[in-house]
Amino acid sequence: MSAEAGPAATGGRDEHVRRVRLPADRRTPAAARALVRSVLTEAHLDELANEAMLLTTELSTNAVEHARTELDVEVVADPVGITVTVSDFAAGPVEELTVGVRNDATDIDEVSERGRGLLLVDHFASRWGTTYLPTGKGVWFRLDLPGRATVVRHPGVPAAATAGGGAPATPESSAPSAGAMSELMQTTPDPYAEDPLPDFATSLLTRVAEMVGAAGGVVRLDRGDGQGTQVLARYGRQPRPGNELLRVALAVHRPYAGELELDAAPSAYARPLAVLMAERLSLHLENDRLRRADVRRQAWLTFLAEASELLAQSLDVELTMALVPQLVVPRLGQWCAVHTTDEWGRLRLAAASHADESVLPQLHQVLAETGPDSVQARLREASRNGTQMPLGAPMEGFAVPLIARGQRLGTLAVGRHQRHRHDPDEVAVLEDVARRAALAIENARIHAERRRVAHTLQQSLLPPVLPVVEGIGFAAEYVPTGGDVDVGGDFYDVVPLPDGRWLVVIGDVSGKGVQAATVTGLVRDVIRVLVGDGKPLPEALARVNETLFERGGGRYCTLALAAVGPGEGDQLDVSLHLAGHDRPVLLPAGGGARFVGTGGTALGLLDSIASPTAEVPLDPGDSLVFYTDGVTERRRGRELFGTDRLRDAAAPLAGYSADVIAARLRSTAIGFSTEAPRDDIAILVLRNDAT
Repeated sequence: MSAEAGPAATGGRDEHVRRVRLPADRRTPAAARALVRSVLTEAHLDELANEAMLLTTELSTNAVEHARTELDVEVVADPVGITVTVSDFAAGPVEELTVGVRNDATDIDEVSERGRGLLLVDHFASRWGTTYLPTGKGVWFRLDLPGRATVVRHPGVPAAATAGGGAPATPESSAPSAGAMSELMQTTPDPYAEDPLPDFATSLLTRVAEMVGAAGGVVRLDRGDGQGTQVLARYGRQPRPGNELLRVALAVHRPYAGELELDAAPSAYARPLAVLMAERLSLHLENDRLRRADVRRQAWLTFLAEASELLAQSLDVELTMALVPQLVVPRLGQWCAVHTTDEWGRLRLAAASHADESVLPQLHQVLAETGPDSVQARLREASRNGTQMPLGAPMEGFAVPLIARGQRLGTLAVGRHQRHRHDPDEVAVLEDVARRAALAIENARIHAERRRVAHTLQQSLLPPVLPVVEGIGFAAEYVPTGGDVDVGGDFYDVVPLPDGRWLVVIGDVSGKGVQAATVTGLVRDVIRVLVGDGKPLPEALARVNETLFERGGGRYCTLALAAVGPGEGDQLDVSLHLAGHDRPVLLPAGGGARFVGTGGTALGLLDSIASPTAEVPLDPGDSLVFYTDGVTERRRGRELFGTDRLRDAAAPLAGYSADVIAARLRSTAIGFSTEAPRDDIAILVLRNDAT
């Protein structure tokens, strides 16, 4: 930095000069103070340390905050005083040089308009000035030892401008001291306190009140959180009636609002110092507002994530709609109502909640009212227009349309809290909740429709009832897989044969879903047609295999066919054919259990199959248990239920009716594991009921 960048002191051996360029960051004021302190120590001017530190801090801080460029700091000390110049490089118009000695108190209001930094400079400096150069602008100040002032002229300043400066005037007895001002400026909040603002505001208020001789003071703050205006800090006594109070508004952003109030006698320094305190307090209040806003936004994000998780877990339409008001009240509103649109476009109240349950009947009554000015009319308008709609008295709030995938499902109405209105963040969160709720409701509706279709399709693949035949008992149990929106490939059937016998059929088509259901229906219908035409069972199996093999698609099927008819005496003759299916369990009436039949080839894998015939006679009381692999492959961790466990579970059931055997085996298989079935479970029992 050139010598012309700041005021030049009179030359001589006793002169101490330091120049440094500093960055524009928060550490610059401390670096500038360290530079000035070192020069003061070298020049033995420690007596000026308080004032010099205070003014250096103010000029460097103001330059960092407003110019936001690098700073040049020049310090020149001589035996009688010190001169400090702080220059920045911010672009600006070249204006007339301003130089002056310390002002009288009568001019303090005029100076205070230039900023609190110049107010302090004007108060404590022996003389000071500002200069504007092509590279930027600077502010300098001169501090002289008491009674040893010297004339120091800034380059370019007319002699008349400084010659009349003379020795600095003695400040008024009521003027604040440098030490008091330094303590005021260095007071900071406790960084480790949970809520440091009350103590910080009280400390600032106490210092300012003592400096101006105020009898009392108070700082009021409204954070806009519904709690109203609160006293943040108080000093001294309550204001006397009739006193003209000094009030300064705090420079904070919405929703914060507040003011500083002093019961002080008229003084040239009262208002500037009150403004100074308000500015310092407002800065920390703004930090508090931003911190709380950030914490609040993080809380909203957490709330939305939790709400999404809860809504996603419910695939029941009514439960989902009932859950939404519970999420909203009381966190986002005093009351909440969910209306859905029916197929005729009419709104129907699906769920409602109120923070005060005793008011819930009144809420239902208001929501049920009709008319052009009713809440329901506004809800219809919000649903029709797809936009947010305010709600008037007596249930103040607003309605948000529920829209998912472009479809209007209804409205979400929310009532405002008694103490405050919804701020923009809350409105944004509510709109987000409405979007998520609408999507959850739509997903629940889609799931319910898929479940209904799957149930209907599954029922169409099973016989509605089993036939009642004299001397023969039939019973069946069917448990669909845990995913109740998928159609399983397991099926069973009992079909009359042309020769008077009955055909028992149980099968399992690979895979699940609609494709598996189409193959299941195909196999079931082909078998019915073929056996109805009197085709032998081996030929019927061969035709089904041929159909599936030519159809392709990788689907195959396992089948167990059993033709049941009267035998000798009270016996039943069973002709058993297995096409890749598990062997059934024979339960003799006298006890025990064993597997019967000979395995064959699954249908649809090869162009030809083998299906040996096994003749199984059933004496009175004997039973034959057919099942699908959903029973034997039921899992408990890595352990399977297995065929041996099935046989052992069936053995004690010998002699029981077909219904009891089927129900007990179903219960045993389901109880083997706490998990939902991964595959369909089908059990079909054939019993000789002859007595």
